[in-house]
Formats: sequence, structure tokens, C-alpha cells
Amino acid sequence: MPTRREKIEAMLEKDPNDAFLRYGLSQELDKEGEHEQSLALLAELRRHQPPYVSAFFMAAQQLVRLSRIDEARAILRDGIEEARRQRNDHAAGEMSELLTQLGNLGE
Repeated sequence: MPTRREKIEAMLEKDPNDAFLRYGLSQELDKEGEHEQSLALLAELRRHQPPYVSAFFMAAQQLVRLSRIDEARAILRDGIEEARRQRNDHAAGEMSELLTQLGNLGE
């Protein structure tokens, strides 16, 4: 029986530009400990036009777990700006809350 990751990869073969599937694959990679691959995929989604707003939040959360706080802060700031541009107040609020929670952590 194929794994969730294998199922997503099979669907991506048919539609390689599907942002939601690529986002799902990044989550599976994160779960498997393939953090650099996951973060690279999330970076691609942040550069996508329009940027995939959830990719900012997920990348920041992953970076926090990896103790890469400064990188997480930078991505959150960019993500908040992009979420506001896309009128996604919910996402902007979630990212603002995480940024506040980080406070001086890691400095």
C-alpha cells in the first residue's frame, strides 16, 4: 500500500504545478525529517505567483522547531505582508501571533 507521500508524488506527476499538492508534499517531508527538502519546496511556493500564503507560516513553524529563529522571523514578516496584500486577515493574524510569541527568543 502506497504511503501518503507516494500518493501525493503520484498526483504531482499528473499535475506538477498544483500548489496544494506541493504544500502537502512539503508537510510529508517535514514529518519524515527531510527538513531541507521541505523548506526548499515551501520556498518555491512562497515565490509562486501569487505566493502561497500558508507556505510562509508552515516554513516559519518548521524553522522554529529547528531553532532557526531569525530565519523564521524574516519569513513571518514577509508572510504577514503578503497575507495582507492578498486580504487574508486570518493568515496575517496567525503569523503575527507567532512572531509575537517568538519575542526575543534566539537573540
